[in-house]
Amino acid sequence: MHREILRPAPCGVPPAPARPSPKAWSDRGLHAAWLGHTTVLLKIDGFTILTDPVFSTRIGIGLGLVTVGVKRLVAPALAPADLPKIDLILLSHAHFDHFDLPSLRRLANRATTVVTAANTSDLLRARRYRGVRELGWGGRENVGPLEIRAFRVKHWGARMRSDTYRGYNGYTIESGRYRVVFGGDTALTDAFRALKTSRPFHLAIMPVGAYNPWIYSHCTPEQAWRMANDAGAEFLLPVHHQTFRLSREPYLEPIERVHAGAGSHPGRVAVHRIGQEFSL
Repeated sequence: MHREILRPAPCGVPPAPARPSPKAWSDRGLHAAWLGHTTVLLKIDGFTILTDPVFSTRIGIGLGLVTVGVKRLVAPALAPADLPKIDLILLSHAHFDHFDLPSLRRLANRATTVVTAANTSDLLRARRYRGVRELGWGGRENVGPLEIRAFRVKHWGARMRSDTYRGYNGYTIESGRYRVVFGGDTALTDAFRALKTSRPFHLAIMPVGAYNPWIYSHCTPEQAWRMANDAGAEFLLPVHHQTFRLSREPYLEPIERVHAGAGSHPGRVAVHRIGQEFSL
């Protein structure tokens, strides 16, 4: 656990700069909204997916009614009550800022399936969901119209220091004509190059923050751009920034470096601020 979570947090959490309107999304096409950190709401031809849902004001170790950890800098763009029915929750790994138990308990629903990394389902109240399925690297699972495949990223999965057996994944999501890659949390790796085929990924959801000084487990914005290109992605949705202070880089530096990395292709950056939407 990063030492950063023991630092005092400012009082008050300002609202997200934008608010998406998923009720207006068509049941055809690919739609996405960045809700904060690595929480992205996706709708692919009418099927809804939520990645790494974190809606809590503070994430970390729960001690009764108190959570010891990092406080949000910006509120989620939508509250759980504002979400549409979620068909699939996709969890990359068990770190507190990706696998928030209070949020997951609020989202528990017998109509919702959870796909998570190996050796992490014990953290969940599995009977409250339609199903909870673990995937190891190279594993695949069909959920509704989707095929989910897990691949190895460069990170680690222990929630506490001792549970080093827990898995950590990136995922590809395929549904008919649409393909999405969700990088979860990763440092620079060649794993994305192995994902490339003759069919492009329409969207790559990639982490771009917390690299200073954690460069051995988190990528820089330029590296995220490179890995999205390695996979053959048309658009990049940058996440893992602007939400929690987990590292030393200035607040807006990650997105500024994403824009610099995009160079003459700024239109390939799908969103810039929490709450923004993207549709194909």
